[in-house]
Amino acid sequence: MLHNTKGIVLRVTKYGDTSIIMTAYTELFGVQQYMVKGVRVTSKKGANKGVFYQPAAILQMEVYHSPMKQLQMVKEVSWDFVYQNVYSDILRNAVATYIVEVLQQTMQPEPHPELFYLIEDTFKQLDKGGPSLVGNLPIYFLIHLSQNMGFGLQGKYTASTPVLDVREGQFVEKVPAHPYFLEGLEAQTASSFLQVQFYNDLDTISLSGAQRKKILELFQLSLSWHYKKFSEIKSLPILQEVLR
Repeated sequence: MLHNTKGIVLRVTKYGDTSIIMTAYTELFGVQQYMVKGVRVTSKKGANKGVFYQPAAILQMEVYHSPMKQLQMVKEVSWDFVYQNVYSDILRNAVATYIVEVLQQTMQPEPHPELFYLIEDTFKQLDKGGPSLVGNLPIYFLIHLSQNMGFGLQGKYTASTPVLDVREGQFVEKVPAHPYFLEGLEAQTASSFLQVQFYNDLDTISLSGAQRKKILELFQLSLSWHYKKFSEIKSLPILQEVLR
């Protein structure tokens, strides 16, 4: 059956001489793999089609879908949102690459509309936001990705709960016996991320390079504990270098 759905490109793999297999996170079907024929040809028509299939691209897709098949087919695609800066700006591209790599390791086949909208909105804000918003977006995204997956951080920084126990996922009274915690200014900053209501509020959160590095690495580690096959995020060192 033919369906219209939005899709966010996560991975593109060459197939044969002229085709690709695209992994996309779709609004209707969750993670799906699609065969896309004839987009790697040297003709002008093929080149025009190939421009759609880039990681993080937000597409409007007309697809053939069968629940019994692992590999679906694409009939037509068009832009749902056209980036102005994500692919041309070094910082934005590094953030997009990092988020896509995290998604590759965490996304599930089942549809999850709220999660789709979080990813879609994050990439749109990445394209148009200012430098402070863009720099804080990876931490914000990890926090809300975890919340959508059902294991988000609980509580907030107060005088009685001044420590964020990342392993337990909550603010606590005392420093835990393990090293996976934040305290002091770093715990306050993490709490600020939890209180963000609008993306523009990320412009108000100030972080040093060392603080951002520590918080991001701990939150990524927390996410990895919930996925047995979660492996090294290769784009993280590049992102940290660009953000420094």
